[in-house]
Amino acid sequence: MTHFSSFVWTETGIFFKPPHQGEGTTGISLFFSSPFILSPPVYRMIAAQLLAYYFTELKDDKVKKIDKYLYAMRFSDETLMDIMKRFRRELGNGLGRDTNPTATVKMLPTFVRSIPDGSEKGDFIALDLGGSAFRILRVKVSHEKKQTVQMESQIYDTPEDIIHGSGTRLFDHVAECLGDFMEKQNIKDKKLSVGFTFSFPCAQTKLNEFSHKQICCTMDYDADIMAVVNDTVGTMMTCGFDDQRCEVGIIIGTGTNACYMEELRHIDLVEGDEGRMCINTEWGAFGDNGMLEDIRTEFDREIDRGSLNPGKQLFEKMVSGMYMGELVRLILVKMAKEGFLFEGRITPELLTKGKFETKHVSSIEKNKEGLAKAKDILGRLGVEPSADDCVAVQHVCTIVSHRSANLLAATLGGILSRLKDNKGNPRLRTTVGIDGSLYKMHPQYARRLHKTVRRLVPESDVRFLLSESGSSKGAAMVTAVAYRLADQRRQITETLAEFRLTSDQLLEVKKRMRTEIQNGLGKKTHDSATIKMWPTYVLSTPDGSENGDFLALDLGGTNFRVLLVKIRSGKRRTVEMHNKIYAIPMEVMQGTGEEVSKFGITVNAIGILVTWTKGFKATDCEGEDVVGLLREGIKRREEFDLDVVAVVNDTVGTMMTCAYEEPTCEVGLIAGTGSNACYMEEMRNIEVVEGDVGRMCVNMEWGAFGDNGCLDDIRTEYDRAVDDFSLNLGKQRYEKMCSGMYLGEIVRNILIDLTKRGFLFRGQISETLKTRGIFETKFLSQIESDRLALLQVRSILQQLGLDSTCDDSIIVKEVCGTVSRRAAQLCGAGMAAVVDKIRENRGLNQMDITVGVDGTLYKLHPHFSGIMHQTVKELAPKCNVNFLLSEDGSGKGAALITAVGCRMREQKS
Repeated sequence: MTHFSSFVWTETGIFFKPPHQGEGTTGISLFFSSPFILSPPVYRMIAAQLLAYYFTELKDDKVKKIDKYLYAMRFSDETLMDIMKRFRRELGNGLGRDTNPTATVKMLPTFVRSIPDGSEKGDFIALDLGGSAFRILRVKVSHEKKQTVQMESQIYDTPEDIIHGSGTRLFDHVAECLGDFMEKQNIKDKKLSVGFTFSFPCAQTKLNEFSHKQICCTMDYDADIMAVVNDTVGTMMTCGFDDQRCEVGIIIGTGTNACYMEELRHIDLVEGDEGRMCINTEWGAFGDNGMLEDIRTEFDREIDRGSLNPGKQLFEKMVSGMYMGELVRLILVKMAKEGFLFEGRITPELLTKGKFETKHVSSIEKNKEGLAKAKDILGRLGVEPSADDCVAVQHVCTIVSHRSANLLAATLGGILSRLKDNKGNPRLRTTVGIDGSLYKMHPQYARRLHKTVRRLVPESDVRFLLSESGSSKGAAMVTAVAYRLADQRRQITETLAEFRLTSDQLLEVKKRMRTEIQNGLGKKTHDSATIKMWPTYVLSTPDGSENGDFLALDLGGTNFRVLLVKIRSGKRRTVEMHNKIYAIPMEVMQGTGEEVSKFGITVNAIGILVTWTKGFKATDCEGEDVVGLLREGIKRREEFDLDVVAVVNDTVGTMMTCAYEEPTCEVGLIAGTGSNACYMEEMRNIEVVEGDVGRMCVNMEWGAFGDNGCLDDIRTEYDRAVDDFSLNLGKQRYEKMCSGMYLGEIVRNILIDLTKRGFLFRGQISETLKTRGIFETKFLSQIESDRLALLQVRSILQQLGLDSTCDDSIIVKEVCGTVSRRAAQLCGAGMAAVVDKIRENRGLNQMDITVGVDGTLYKLHPHFSGIMHQTVKELAPKCNVNFLLSEDGSGKGAALITAVGCRMREQKS
């Protein structure tokens, strides 16, 4: 008879007795029908099959019993979905100003506003303080053919008395070690930027407002503390360097925590609503308010009672590596006491806290050698386990670790679903960076976590990226990003500084406008003046007695409008209008005068077109009588006869329209595709016409202000670029700085420059961005809307073929705001010059006046009108200016001018 392990075999059969079983235990017998002589390998094969069969049968029975015993630790997907929803609510509470003080999930702002974009470079120091030892790293980020990272590090022990001593001693120790490291690296004479990984909850005010004084004030070196982050943020940034989609970081190790990129508009504790910021959730405290009481077990409560912080970090105590081994030990003790394990044997080792570690859970769960590991580990606890004991303990470990993975999947699912909602996309595509010993070392843990997350958030494509370099590299990357953003911010600020006009500069613009107005009115200076101050021969605004039917033709943009205007005087003055709009083809706008006359002109008996603006370039018109052109056009039609009484431009028409409603309106302003103004000037000041009694409306044509170079000191390279490629090079320079036709093009030129310098769109200039005119002024109005979330800004940019990041959108919005603000201020400075001149004309110390306004820029841009009003108020404080929007456009004004002209003609006769 030959013996092998627990098997006994002879020529006629094999008998298997389960190991570690007492007397009377039944075994398994296999009898041969006739004597056999088998080789040892064959015996072993048969033995293995019998053993597998035995343990399968045993396990099935034991698993059922343990599943029933630990039923409270097994969760359905419905329960996990409910936990996910609870966590979503806690995220919201932590973000709210009113709810944060009582929230358990504190949602700490980190002031990390961007993940790496691949353009970072430099030499940085990273400190990783989080345990009995800390690490100092030198991280070099360079660009050659591609971005590379080189790291050198050293580990320093932290003595026990310092760990439990004062904060001053701790940071003195850190500073001393940092000095030692820098001396060994021969970089003590350099001022390097430092990132600090602080693996504890840390409420920050700014990235660099922490521990600079403690670390650097007494040492013979200088270091710029640019970033303080915890290990979770460091993990996200480490993985973000390799995958720019990474916007979540998780630690699953001794402790557990998560961070993610939240929309700034949702973070009430931080000023600002544009962009994103990384939030350190501190989710270990989830449930401290009783939110998880229905799923906590007696073992969780016992763990909590014996902890250093009872009642706190309850979620962490259910899932993290610090407590998992102890949870299993408590379960085994109870099962042994009830005779379910180890034949009821309980040893001092089994009763000793900490004797069963989380690493033991990991070892026992392994598929192949797990049972052997269980036998060894339990044997060291003195319980002499049987084979079925080992199977049972393995299943207990599986249930406890599976619960951990499921619960973490639920909380991660809460973050992912929030990210998806923030982005407004039907499907989320993102990357989660993960670090921690439990995730790295535990078999099957990662697969369980991934699988459950995908079940709970099926509308997401999630990549899980293991942090290979730890969180210290992440601290360096936070520092590198902060350094990049600071340098980028400085350069962008310098670029846009030219557009930010001071009060003194605006006063100077007003003063120069007054000078040019005077030149345009003077007989000797008129011919050389840039602002021509054309007399319109409109001598009066409406007085309410106008009456009749008039036809108005309005040509001034990409559309042409014909109106029938019926004006009725009396107790109830009324203006009834009927109109039809016709589109003007580009070939007509830039064709011949004959083609234009086929469409018409805005309705003095003669009007000479000085120059086209706003994109018109029709030939044979400049210097010609537009009334004659119109009359000839009508005559060629041979279909009707009309008396052309008045020719006015849209600015005068706007003033007259508003004056019909408000008698104090004596100024007209167009702030739209083009820019212009008119006002009622004293006849004695208009030297180019006869007469010195009364007033006449003067069409300023102020768009040409600056054509003589008087604004060159405030024009930028981007203004010059727009002018260089315009249809009227060197002309209408003021208009090109403040009208709707050109603002978008100014923005486009700035964006190209910032992209070339690597600040936008990852340095890639798209064909779209190269296209002149593609960035229309309407996009400025949309992008600058206060109601528009940054996500919608990105959507607008994507419609333009510009694949932008959140950071790109912030910069684009800032550029748009800066350009449009300057435009409004310049327009306000011009208007301040006009109203102050009217006040001085009339010898008034204080004056009330109304300005009639029309134009898409004024009407549609969310901030233009407000900024312009404020500028006028500041630059012309002795004028109380009311701005009245022209609701009916310049067409009604043309009819009113005609009506006023007819009234005055009748009065003379």
